[in-house]
Amino acid sequence: MLLTREQLQERLFALHRASLELVKDVSLETLLERIASVACEQAGARYAALGVLDDQGKLKNFISVGMSDKEIKKIAHPPVGRGLLGALMDTEKPIRVSLIKDHPSSVGFPAHHPRMESFLGVPIRSGDKQLGQIYLTEKKGATEFTADDEMIIQMLAAYAATALTNARLYEQMRERDLALTRRNVDMALLNGIASTLTSSLELDEILNKTLGLVVNYMKVEAGEIFLLEEDKTTLRMVLHRGQAAEAFWTQNVFHVGEGYPGIVAKTREPMVGMNLTNDTNFLRDAVVRAGFQQIACVPLLSGENLMGVMNVITRATDPFDERSVQLLAAVGAWAGLAIENARLHSNARRLAVLEERNRIGMDLHDGIIQSIYGVGLVLEGAKLTLNEDPQSAKEQIHHSIDGLNQAIRDIRAYILDLRPRQLGNEGLLSGIKRLIAEYRAHTFSEVNFTEPDSDLKDLPQTQSLTLFHICQEALANAAKHAKAKIVQVALWTTNERVLLEITDDGKGFDLDKMQTSIGHGLANMQTRAHAVGGDIDISSTIEGGTTILVWVPRNVKPVNQ
Repeated sequence: MLLTREQLQERLFALHRASLELVKDVSLETLLERIASVACEQAGARYAALGVLDDQGKLKNFISVGMSDKEIKKIAHPPVGRGLLGALMDTEKPIRVSLIKDHPSSVGFPAHHPRMESFLGVPIRSGDKQLGQIYLTEKKGATEFTADDEMIIQMLAAYAATALTNARLYEQMRERDLALTRRNVDMALLNGIASTLTSSLELDEILNKTLGLVVNYMKVEAGEIFLLEEDKTTLRMVLHRGQAAEAFWTQNVFHVGEGYPGIVAKTREPMVGMNLTNDTNFLRDAVVRAGFQQIACVPLLSGENLMGVMNVITRATDPFDERSVQLLAAVGAWAGLAIENARLHSNARRLAVLEERNRIGMDLHDGIIQSIYGVGLVLEGAKLTLNEDPQSAKEQIHHSIDGLNQAIRDIRAYILDLRPRQLGNEGLLSGIKRLIAEYRAHTFSEVNFTEPDSDLKDLPQTQSLTLFHICQEALANAAKHAKAKIVQVALWTTNERVLLEITDDGKGFDLDKMQTSIGHGLANMQTRAHAVGGDIDISSTIEGGTTILVWVPRNVKPVNQ
């Protein structure tokens, strides 16, 4: 039955209103359901469906209207693009039939599929490309769909093509936005690690900050770093961060080729384990019992040199994606280079110590020893002239005494710089008092000492030695370089720390220009404080004196074995 002019006009207006709503919707799933519903309304169909094709022309999405979820679940399988559906996918023209079973392309319906007879299918096209199809079945109140129905649905298909194109563009933009967001997160991680690696040459700081950033970025429960030892065959864990530390420390040494760390060290390639419970390469049962499911392991490389291995481990079951593993490998390369630089810096500092000792040794030989040798020659001359010219011999002896006193002063100056005395069994408080007494005797300067409330006999020997050596170094600098007249020494405690402050009124120096070299002793102070888990602050102004404040923990930090 043909529509009247008024009926057709009313349907066109309704279709236009519906099309305006379609182009506003950019959610693909909602859009497909909306198109199918509009088609159902406009053609008076009991059932409607909409199929969307992928880039290879295969059926990607299929949304139906008119059947309940319960009815859909009963059907043996979803549409796969056979029969009339497949025929419509291969044509540019609509297909309209009164009985589906009579069409040559019909292959029937799967089990539990509702009874359907009349059919109208219209392709959704954009230019020369087919995007999908609109399927309608069971015309209400009639045995078949009309030519007017076909025309209306063709117009709807044109609108749907635009809406689908917009939805796909939106999805692409959203995916690109997600990719850019992930890239920004990746860059933030790399920038953070780059900042860490370029701002420090201390190995412990490099390892701690790098692993912390990686664990936070990967959102994993634990991470660890193994370093290759000098024998080039042993990997020893030097750092663990995160949960279940006791489980990971049950095996903290691997040989190259053994377990995940050893295999990665041998192959120099990243390695990912998805199911640690059944993975024979993962050798730590305690970690599996702690609930960990996956591991990502990357080498720490500096060029062709292997520095160690870094692992991240999680209890999650979602697999590590390729992007994260690649980023982790890049971090491993950067960290490997920083580790090698830190070691080279440490070796350079040790070499500087040796060079400084050689220099002082030459100074002693060319200065003090030669002076003493000269005194010996004078005394031999005095011995020869003692009987013949007693007055001359007496003058020579007095001259020798002056030379020996000067040599003693020179030796004392070198002792303060070169050979710090050991603390022995006298305790920190007595040791510092001895240093102050010797300083007064050698320099005739004033030293004020503020004692702590306790005798600090419970302070571990390593911490006591550190404070003793730093105090000795500071007093030597005050005498030799600062030419100080007054020195203040204060020692006090808190519940967790012991603090030492040495302040002098000497010449001071420019902190920005002063390099913390071994020769000045400042680097030695910092190294000693950091070695026991403490820290040091040095402040100085030209002609304004110098203040050194150092603290150490009252308890020895446990060393992981």
